[in-house]
Amino acid sequence: MSAIQVDGLVRRFGDFTAVDGITFTVRENDIFGFLGPNGAGKTTTINMLCTLLRLTAGRAQVNGYDVSQRPAEVRRSIGLIFQDASLDEELTAYENLRFHAMLYDVPRQDFRGRSRELLEMVELSEKASDIVRTYSGGMKRRLEIARGLLHHPKVLFLDEPTLGLDPQTRRHIWDYLHKLRDQRGVTMFMTTHYMDEAEHCDRIAIIDNGQIVAIDTPENLKALVGGDVVTLRTSDDELASARLLEVHGIAARKGPEGQLIVETEGGDRFIPKVLETFSNGTRPVEVRSVNLRRPTLEDVFIKLTGHAIPEQEADPKDRMRQGRRMWGRGGRR
Repeated sequence: MSAIQVDGLVRRFGDFTAVDGITFTVRENDIFGFLGPNGAGKTTTINMLCTLLRLTAGRAQVNGYDVSQRPAEVRRSIGLIFQDASLDEELTAYENLRFHAMLYDVPRQDFRGRSRELLEMVELSEKASDIVRTYSGGMKRRLEIARGLLHHPKVLFLDEPTLGLDPQTRRHIWDYLHKLRDQRGVTMFMTTHYMDEAEHCDRIAIIDNGQIVAIDTPENLKALVGGDVVTLRTSDDELASARLLEVHGIAARKGPEGQLIVETEGGDRFIPKVLETFSNGTRPVEVRSVNLRRPTLEDVFIKLTGHAIPEQEADPKDRMRQGRRMWGRGGRR
């Protein structure tokens, strides 16, 4: 059964099309990822699915509710974790949870047990009475996860859930998220531009310039690359490409940094043949560096879009203002 169903979703801002007719399905209990660079349409899609932005065209259902026709039911059935912290840092962790419970009409008797259970799950029980401004970034993220689960949502939306966190804290966050999926059956829809983070997903949609270019499991997507990935830097890339095609029947492609990329089975056996090919003839080609590895999701993204995901982030102030606006709207019925 589908937790999310999207058909021909479009969002325009004036003449700019941020989301351009995307269609996908998220199965119940799956971790579904949107992988793409900033500006690809990831956050805009989440905002439409969470009823924070109106659809320009298309249709979307979350937990069986049409997001345009039944927004109140959608909001009651989902949890949402923004890119930036939306906690009140002058309150304690317990007070933040209590405020959220009031917004979602969680009965007081249910709140006591539920908040205690969630704080224990994210290992913040001993810090429940501490002011949130004293928390580390990872602790704040864990508290936001607890808050997002307080009202028993069926689907949890996470917009860049580990953005700006150190690798160890990111691993801890993912430990909690896997526990949620495995033990509580929570469906998750997340956006990310981190390749290693996308590996945690059951299925991934690669999105670029507002369009989905591929959807599948991480392993099936990596199989699109085909075999090993050999990266070459040479003295004459044009001649090297011609030799590869003429002698080995392999078409090399240019990488985002100007390197030649070859996809082939048995890369360890292929490299000596390439070196011999380049050294023969009246115009030898110097190989300045060579690298062999298994394909990654970054290889898939580059192959499908022609460019890498840049290591860039939106302006923190802009993202914080956006989060505050959405948080202010998110509690309304």
